[in-house]
Amino acid sequence: MRAVVLRRYGGPETLVVEEVPDPVPGSGQVLVEVEVAGITFVETQLRADRGPRRVELPAVLGNGVAGTVRATGDGVDPSIVGTRVVSTLGGLGGYAELAVADAGDLIPIPGDLSPEVAVALLADGRTALGLASAAAPAPGEWVLVEAAGGGVGSLLVQLARRAGARVAGAAGSAAKRELAASLGAELTVDYTGPGWTRIVREATGGLDVVFDGVGGEIGAAAQGLLKDGGRLSVYGMAGGPMTTPDPRVTAVPWPATDLRELARQALELASAGQLRPAIGATYPLESAAQAHAAIEARTVTGKSLLRPSRP
Repeated sequence: MRAVVLRRYGGPETLVVEEVPDPVPGSGQVLVEVEVAGITFVETQLRADRGPRRVELPAVLGNGVAGTVRATGDGVDPSIVGTRVVSTLGGLGGYAELAVADAGDLIPIPGDLSPEVAVALLADGRTALGLASAAAPAPGEWVLVEAAGGGVGSLLVQLARRAGARVAGAAGSAAKRELAASLGAELTVDYTGPGWTRIVREATGGLDVVFDGVGGEIGAAAQGLLKDGGRLSVYGMAGGPMTTPDPRVTAVPWPATDLRELARQALELASAGQLRPAIGATYPLESAAQAHAAIEARTVTGKSLLRPSRP
């Protein structure tokens, strides 16, 4: 099979398509023919050896895939062969034509949901649902969503609006702000420019909830917009160090919820037309390096995907 292999840490150019042996499912595992693989910002960090953990090289990056079960290992009911599924892979192996997944991680794709939507919601959907559940935005409250045009951010905008909250979407490009507005953000601001905090404060009178996936100076500035006792939900550090909650605000912990169940709920909401992931770009396997470069340059609106295809 073909796979995108990382043999040395570095820039996007280190991602190279190679012919490698087909993986074989072990006990409790299945072999998935990959239709679509997700790409995350964390994977760009792992590639550059700046991530939250270090991967052993050589490696095939990619944690989330959607496709069809083609074979099963020992202890797995062979009747699932042919089932359309979406699954995590334990962190590696997704940028390939075939991938091995634990049978217990498989989630059947509901109805006629596309594999692109399924993958886009696998990690981002469960993250957004978990964050929204823990922060519990209420009707009439003002909620700030950072990176509102990204994969998780665009879903948080929808979930906050679904809860009846008023949403301010912060993003660094006009296209991303337009996306946030189209999904229900009442106010949008450019958090890379001067004066954005003043605009938010004047429009809202102070925030009730901040979803902080950026950190650094932006996360600290957003926290400063919270009312006393307001809820700060920190889940990322794309723009600098993780934000440290101030004593005057309420730090929102991650809920004690099963991740697979959260992902399943996200898929069901999408199947019912109540949640829509923003898919920015879909690349062929050979363009994985281009996809990573675009994510790092922050030129992609929404989720980036890979589509392996046999020659």
